[in-house]
Amino acid sequence: MTASHRIVLIVSGGIAAYKSLELIRRLRERGVAVRCVLTKGGAEFVTPLSLAALSEDKVYTDLFSLTDEFEMGHIQLSRQADLIVVAPASADILAKMTAGLADDIATTVLLATDKPVMVAPAMNVRMWDHPATQDNLATLKRRGVRVIGPDEGPMACGEFGYGRLSEPETIAAAILDALKKDTAPKRPLLAGRSALVTSGPTHEPIDPVRYIANRSSGKQGHAIAAALAAQGAQVTLVSGPTRLDDPAGVETIRVESAQEMLDACRKVLPVDVAVFAAAVADWRVEQAADSKLKKQDGSAPPTLSLTENPDILKTVSSAPKDRPALVVGFAAETGSVVEKAIAKRGRKGCDWIVANDVSTGSGTFGGEDNQVHLITPEGAEEWPRLSKAEVAERLADRIAAHFASETDKPVLIQKG
Repeated sequence: MTASHRIVLIVSGGIAAYKSLELIRRLRERGVAVRCVLTKGGAEFVTPLSLAALSEDKVYTDLFSLTDEFEMGHIQLSRQADLIVVAPASADILAKMTAGLADDIATTVLLATDKPVMVAPAMNVRMWDHPATQDNLATLKRRGVRVIGPDEGPMACGEFGYGRLSEPETIAAAILDALKKDTAPKRPLLAGRSALVTSGPTHEPIDPVRYIANRSSGKQGHAIAAALAAQGAQVTLVSGPTRLDDPAGVETIRVESAQEMLDACRKVLPVDVAVFAAAVADWRVEQAADSKLKKQDGSAPPTLSLTENPDILKTVSSAPKDRPALVVGFAAETGSVVEKAIAKRGRKGCDWIVANDVSTGSGTFGGEDNQVHLITPEGAEEWPRLSKAEVAERLADRIAAHFASETDKPVLIQKG
């Protein structure tokens, strides 16, 4: 790491602001240039002089300083860095970031920047647990903001729980990792590969109005398609009904039922890798009504005769020809997640299974985060709770690494 790497460190209000001094020291030891922005609240806990002495650079505190604007300007300040870091990030500044407010130098820099942003939250445990704060964090993550911490432990207010600022060494390590990733030359590891991804629920008609479905939002499957495309793969996404936009750079085929999804997948084959993230309905009505089933006063509800839907994952995994080199299934389970996923991998004949807990309260269906286990022939890996975009990126990285190790296999499967 060289001094050509520069961050802007925004220090917002809170007792944890004193840790920013140690963070600066650790970054400077590693050759990272630090330029500080101090909010009015942050200045109640640390002084501009302390930050300036450790960073060996000017500290910015006033949006309307004629001298500062003449020398640098808040627009230049927001863009002449490799990374913008907010540590500590108070509940207030997180809310302002989410809303796009720009009422001081710190929030103006954040709104004007075109560089990656990282936040290290620090606040009272009740403030951290408040739905408004959690909604703000989910929105910022969705926009690509990296979040470090917070940690659990005793607080200056006397309470105990999550809300403690992560230790300076932890934040410094995350910053260095981000700088390496953001400044490293990007090489599309899956360039020349083709991929099929399924996503969302399926809707199985009961009549022209009603259908059988599930709670899948499609967020995880769509994120996987986008992550594979970002790695250079030629991706086709077969999606059930969702409210999501089509991922950029991905060919999307929209379907309704399980049978339509299977038919679409067969048309896409052959591909190098297939990821079956869709939550396909297990059953459908054996004979859907042509007209709306009417409720009759005093009469019993209609009896629905169900039949099994085609098993898309098993069908593709066991195909005598056109089987993808790597088939990845998903297992949405409630209880004994790993054990059930290992058994499912054996039954379906796929190579990997991504297993997650969809029990009530897990927040998986429709939520922004996911916690999964990756089941491979080598065993089960527990991944930490991550945003669905981060899960997708990690899975795409594993898929790329898998193909990189299989040098004896062809790089491209040509269609037609």
